Amino acid sequence: MRPASSDVPAVLFDVDGTLVDSNYVHVHAWVRAFEVEDQPVSAWRVHRCIGMDGDTLIRTLARGADEAMQHRLKDHHGQFYREMASLLTVLPGARDLLHRVSDLGMHVVLVTSAPEDELMLLRRVLDCDDVISMVTSSRDVDMAKPDPGIVHVALDRAGVDASCAVFVGDSTWDALAARRAGVVTIGLRSGGVGTCELDCAGAKVIYDDPRDLLANLDTSPIAALSATVRPDPLTC
Repeated sequence: MRPASSDVPAVLFDVDGTLVDSNYVHVHAWVRAFEVEDQPVSAWRVHRCIGMDGDTLIRTLARGADEAMQHRLKDHHGQFYREMASLLTVLPGARDLLHRVSDLGMHVVLVTSAPEDELMLLRRVLDCDDVISMVTSSRDVDMAKPDPGIVHVALDRAGVDASCAVFVGDSTWDALAARRAGVVTIGLRSGGVGTCELDCAGAKVIYDDPRDLLANLDTSPIAALSATVRPDPLTC
C-alpha cells in the first residue's frame, strides 16, 4: 500500500460496481439468501438497494424480520457471495485509472463499508495495493451510505477537507453520501444505475465506467483537483 501523506488531495473511490464488477454477484447472493429464509424478493428490488449496507438492505426488503433472521440473512449472503467469488472481475480501465490518479500525485482512497472478508476478495481482484493510500471498511462506521459517515472517515484518513477531494461512485447512495459530506461526485453507470438517477442524487458528471472516465480525465473534476497539487504542505 502506498504511504499516506496529508498534504495532497484525494480521490475517493467506491469499489463495488465502480472498480469491480460485483453488483450482480451481490444481487444473486441476496436473492438466494432471502429464498433460504422463505422470504422471496425479486432481483430488481435487490438491485435497487445495492450500495446500502446489509442491515439497511435487509430492513428495506424484509420488513418485520426479527434480529435472528437478519443475522441469518447476512450470513447466507456472505456464504453465497464467497461461493461466487470467481465471477468477480475488475471493470474496464479501473487499474489504469487508479494508477493515473496516483501518478498525478493524489491519494487513491477506497471508500467502502464492505466486511473485511469481502473487501479482501475485492482487493485481490483489483490488484492495485501498490497505489492505494487508504481503505475503509465496515469496521469504521455503524451506518453505511447514504449516511456520509464513511466519507468523513476517508477524508480524515487522507488528511483533507471536502474541497480537496473528489468521490467516484456508481450508485445513488454513493452520490447522496458524498453530497452530504460536501464532496464533488463523479457518477459511473457501471453499477447499473441510470444517468437521471445519478444526476438527481448529486453526481456532477457521469461516465459509463472507469475506462470512460480515464478517457475523459482531462476534462473531469479529477483534472481540476490535480491542478491543486502544490509542494506547499499548507495547501491541498
